[in-house]
Amino acid sequence: MKKPCDHPAAVVPTDKLHTPVQVACGRPLPLGTWPRGEGINFALFSRHAQAVELLLYATPDASRHHLRIVLDPAVHRTGDIWHVWVGGLKAGQAYAYHVNGPYQPESGMRYNRHKLLLDPYATALVGTERWDFGSARGYDSASPRSDLSFWRKDNEPWMARCLVTSDDFDWQCDRPLRHRWQDTIIYEAHVRGLTIHPSSGASHPGTFLGVVEKIPYFQELGITSL
Repeated sequence: MKKPCDHPAAVVPTDKLHTPVQVACGRPLPLGTWPRGEGINFALFSRHAQAVELLLYATPDASRHHLRIVLDPAVHRTGDIWHVWVGGLKAGQAYAYHVNGPYQPESGMRYNRHKLLLDPYATALVGTERWDFGSARGYDSASPRSDLSFWRKDNEPWMARCLVTSDDFDWQCDRPLRHRWQDTIIYEAHVRGLTIHPSSGASHPGTFLGVVEKIPYFQELGITSL
């Protein structure tokens, strides 16, 4: 039976703007987010989820979502994948999820609709400077039942959000250097560890800028790939 892709999900505005939004069933693959037409497709794997809500933010630094899209499993679920297409969105859109389902810690299932969840396929996060891991737990550590308890604390204001990114990149006429394989020397390094020590002499130790400072040095060594 073909899914009614023009069947809208329930859109719940949580601000006073009542922003109109176009919603369709979307596609289950690829997982994560990807631009499709004049909007963004969202796809999330969850085998035992009973309810999924997509939360959208007016700005990347907003601490509260302004739109909540409730996914209908009859329309927005294919196998174990929940999916929805939302029109008018583009790269830079901040989002997260609320997912509800069984809370059975003994079986490894800790669904908690009060907790903000991140997309495991997200390629960027925002709001990490106020991340509070303690409130992200689904259980109350002060409870006598410890990690078997159920915590209803809303952690949204202290949680990072996902950010839709674009695969488009302007290489500004860059071309492959075309080093022959027999002349190729690959140097593997950790960005922070490479220049964090004072002996590196980097002006920006432990950062990507610090790595850039050392490029002439690597070229002198004959390194062709870092």
